[in-house]
Amino acid sequence: MIALRIAEVRSQAPPPGQAFHQWVFPGGELWAAFFRTRLGYLLRFPNLADYVVSADGCDVRCHPVPRVSEETVRHLYLNQVLPLALSRLGKLVFHASAVELGGEAVVFVGESGRGKSTLAASFATSGSPFLTDDGLVVEERGTGYQVLPSHASIRLWEDSQQALVHPTTPVADPVPFTSKARFLAGETIAFCHKPRPLHRVYFLGDGTSPRVTFAPVGASEALIELVKHSFLLDTQESELIAAHFDQLTRLVRQRIYRRLDYPRRFEDLGDVRRAILSDCRP
Repeated sequence: MIALRIAEVRSQAPPPGQAFHQWVFPGGELWAAFFRTRLGYLLRFPNLADYVVSADGCDVRCHPVPRVSEETVRHLYLNQVLPLALSRLGKLVFHASAVELGGEAVVFVGESGRGKSTLAASFATSGSPFLTDDGLVVEERGTGYQVLPSHASIRLWEDSQQALVHPTTPVADPVPFTSKARFLAGETIAFCHKPRPLHRVYFLGDGTSPRVTFAPVGASEALIELVKHSFLLDTQESELIAAHFDQLTRLVRQRIYRRLDYPRRFEDLGDVRRAILSDCRP
């Protein structure tokens, strides 16, 4: 397991050259910048923290900016930096959530705002454990695959909190860069601590469907979707990209992919869960 080491607090010095990759918010504001260093990578979150990742991805050291809380540092690590470091180790890591249904993993993939976390929380607060809120790790096992559990917390916007989360649910300290709250698994939010065999992957639609709909997805379309939603630390290293595509090519041979769309109304989530359960039956 990759361990986070929190080093000395320091202001962010000029970066080591030009960023080779950036994450930018829809409004154009810089969220994170990626730099190569002599010994690996620097991941900079402006005015929050610098994360120094070793070339092999096995070591992560964080330098928080003054007055940034430890909760902020760990939140960034769990949800942003750790999935990237795991990708450097050759793991398949996706922007996706997953729940356990009937002893197997059911995965929800989609762009930000498509409802991945809300859908996972809907299952988890109804007794079906979630495996991850985001940063989904898939490992090849024999002729199939398994989904690994992530950290036992789930992040939700305020409307989803009000609709789904019991008031007694423990919550992590707030962080300054998002209004999402991070709720901790326990009595009111079920969490699966063990890997589960991968059974189904749903690519979420945009919510324009007036009812719950499913449609099969072929291998080529599934490959495009999985590429779009992959975590990759270095998008320019040819050997890493080739190995990643080779892994994805094997993964999409599984006949487990569906399009899923449904109206985004909290009162309909019970019907959505039942439809998914029915679709997942052999």
